[in-house]
Amino acid sequence: MDIHEYQAKELLAGFGVPVPRGSVAYSADQAVYNANELGGWHWAVKAQVHSGARGKAGGIKLCRTYNDVEKAARELLGKRLVTQQTGPEGKPVQRVYVEVAEPFERELYLGIVLDRKAERVRVIASAEGGMEIEELARTAPEKIMQVVVEPAVGLQAFQAREIAFGLGLNIKQVSRAVTTIMGVYRAFRDLDATMVEINPLVVTKDDRILALDAKMSFDENAMFRQRDVSGMRDPSQEDPREVQAAEHNLNYVGLDGDIGCIINGAGLAMATMDTIKYAGGAPANFLDVGGGASPERVANSFRLVLSDANVKAILVNIFAGINRCDWVAQGVVQACQSIEIKVPLIVRLAGTNEEEGRRIIRESGLPIISADTLTEAATRAVEAAKQQRAAY
Repeated sequence: MDIHEYQAKELLAGFGVPVPRGSVAYSADQAVYNANELGGWHWAVKAQVHSGARGKAGGIKLCRTYNDVEKAARELLGKRLVTQQTGPEGKPVQRVYVEVAEPFERELYLGIVLDRKAERVRVIASAEGGMEIEELARTAPEKIMQVVVEPAVGLQAFQAREIAFGLGLNIKQVSRAVTTIMGVYRAFRDLDATMVEINPLVVTKDDRILALDAKMSFDENAMFRQRDVSGMRDPSQEDPREVQAAEHNLNYVGLDGDIGCIINGAGLAMATMDTIKYAGGAPANFLDVGGGASPERVANSFRLVLSDANVKAILVNIFAGINRCDWVAQGVVQACQSIEIKVPLIVRLAGTNEEEGRRIIRESGLPIISADTLTEAATRAVEAAKQQRAAY
C-alpha cells in the first residue's frame, strides 16, 4: 500500500525526521490560504499522486506570489498527471501540497527497503540526490552506499554515522543526519513499511537536514495493526480493478496482456501465467480466487476479469484440493448464464470431484472449451485470443 507525500511526511515527522512546513489543499483558494498561513516568500505547490518523477512531468511548481500559488493549484487540481512511472493513463490529482520552499545547498538520497532476497532490511544512500536511484545504480554504482541491517539488533547509530560521513557532511551536519537516518529507520520498522525513500534529502545553508520529498510503501498484510496508516489509503490512486477485487477478498493484479486468468492458488497462478507466455500469449491479470472458490466468488472473478476491455479470452484453471471441481463448475455455468461473456472461455479442472465438474460443464450446453492439461489449456487460450484479435 502506498500513501501520498504529505502523509509520509506527517508520519516521518512523528519519528523526529525534519520536514519543511507545509499543508494539503483540495482547492485553489485553500492553497492560497495555506501559503498565507505558512508564511515565507517562496512556496512549492506539489501534485499529490502515487508516483515519482513528478517534477519532470510538471507536477511540482515553484511560486513567488499568492497569485502564482493559485494559478499552480488550478493547473494541477483535476488533471491526470502522466509521469514515467504512471504509464500513459496517468494518475488523477485531487489534492496538492503547499510547502515552504527553503533554499538548500546539497541534495542527497536516502532509502530503506525490504530486501526479500537477502531477507534483511537494506539502507541505501548517495551524495547524488535528486535523480532516480535506478539510473544512478546503472551509470555510477560506486556512488551508492549500502548497509544491511542485522534483524536482531536493528540499525545502529555507528552505522548511521558511517553513512553520514560517507555523504561528505561536516560534523554539525553529521549529528543531524544521524538523527534523521535513525528516525527514518524507526518509522520503517514500527509502521511495517516495505520502502521509505527520501529523494532529495537536502542540506540547507544553516546546516539543517530536511526531507524535501518522501515516499512510503507498506505491507498490506500488516495493516490490521496499523489502523492509522491503513486510513491513509487513497483508492483513486489504485487500479480500480484491484480496489474492486479487494472488496470481494480476491487477490488481483492487472497486467498488460489479453488472456484473463481465473485460478486458485498463487503458485498455480504463476505457473499458468508462465505457461501462457511459453505458448506465445500474454496474461491480462493475476487472479487467485483462493481456497474457497465458491460459485459466488467465481462469478465475481468473471466480472472482475471482464472489466478489462483488453481481455480477448478467459482461462479458468482450477486444481481442487480444499475446493471441489463441481462447485467451481457450477460457478462457471452461473457466471455464463448471468454475465454476457463475449470472449472464448477455456476451462481446465483437476482434483476433487473432477469428473462431476467436467460433466456439469459438458452438459451445460454452453460454448465452453475444455482442456485436460495446463499446457493444452494455455495453448487453446492463446489460439482463441489470436482469433478474437483477428476478428476485430
